[in-house]
Amino acid sequence: MTASSQVPVGQPPGHGAGSAAVLAGEDSSSGRRGKSRRVRKKDLYQGTNRTDTWSHHLKRDWRLYSLLIAPLIFLLIFRYLPMAGNVIAFRRFRPGSNIFGDEWVGFHYIEMFIYDPKFWDVFGNTVILGALTLAVCFPLPIVLALMFNELRSNTFKRIAQSISYLPHFMSIVIVAGMVIQLTSLNGTINQVIGAFGGDAVPFMQLPEWFRTVYVTSEVWQTVGWGTILYLAALTTIDPQLYEAARIDGANRWQQMWHVTIPGLLPTMVVLLVLNVGTFMAVGFEKVLLLYDPLTYATADIIATYVYRVGITSSNFSYATAIGLFEAIIGLILILSANYAARRMTGTSLW
Repeated sequence: MTASSQVPVGQPPGHGAGSAAVLAGEDSSSGRRGKSRRVRKKDLYQGTNRTDTWSHHLKRDWRLYSLLIAPLIFLLIFRYLPMAGNVIAFRRFRPGSNIFGDEWVGFHYIEMFIYDPKFWDVFGNTVILGALTLAVCFPLPIVLALMFNELRSNTFKRIAQSISYLPHFMSIVIVAGMVIQLTSLNGTINQVIGAFGGDAVPFMQLPEWFRTVYVTSEVWQTVGWGTILYLAALTTIDPQLYEAARIDGANRWQQMWHVTIPGLLPTMVVLLVLNVGTFMAVGFEKVLLLYDPLTYATADIIATYVYRVGITSSNFSYATAIGLFEAIIGLILILSANYAARRMTGTSLW
């Protein structure tokens, strides 16, 4: 047996020689260790066909990614850059002077609306109107989509869907004009009431009727369009699940309850989180067109109050402070809703 073949007991053949060679190599190249590591990192995947890198996807689908350029520019110019203007909530702004305000006033304008009783009145109106809109307008598209899904005649289904979509494409000005005409003293609704012997009701002059009129018009305008996402989600449900349910003896109601609704649940959760995030952003345009000083008690919301205070009265810093407060409330709501949805259902936006 030669000296090179002698191996210590308990050590695999070649281990000692290999270790010695590695140690010798490390000693001889100690001055170039950092460079070797950099080379090894750079060439780690050299010679392999990696298809999971961002650069590979960008080179392969650059035409598709180029479609994002216009939306990103739009978001940058009209969504992110205007955020810099929120600084005037903490600075005194005068028209014609510095765009970012003249002098630092700290939380002066925030304290103004916190101690302003009128603000809390419009805040309460916003919460109530937003809660009513969410409670009524969120579940109705689900119900309507389920009803469309149960129709057997494709022709009637397409006609009904088209009719339900039409109000969405009407201008809010037209919708508000129709609502005012229908609810006026000589309008269709009061004519029907008079036909049954009742007295005409000035709906748009009574504060207690404003929320009912607003939510009803919102349902008519948005429910049909809201079914699109649910109808698209229904097409992703495996038909074999319905077949298995029928084999087990499930009727139509049981199939809808145990197959259709669970299939819609992820879409429902995502849309609910989005709707909660816009909870405070009640339709400004429609409220502005429908309300008047007689209905301020229930119709005046944060958006219209900010419009009157900021634009009409030129108190831009005060209006910006209120708008910033509303945005923070919306951020807290969407984060909370997303967290609750992830914990309860396992489905969330992120």
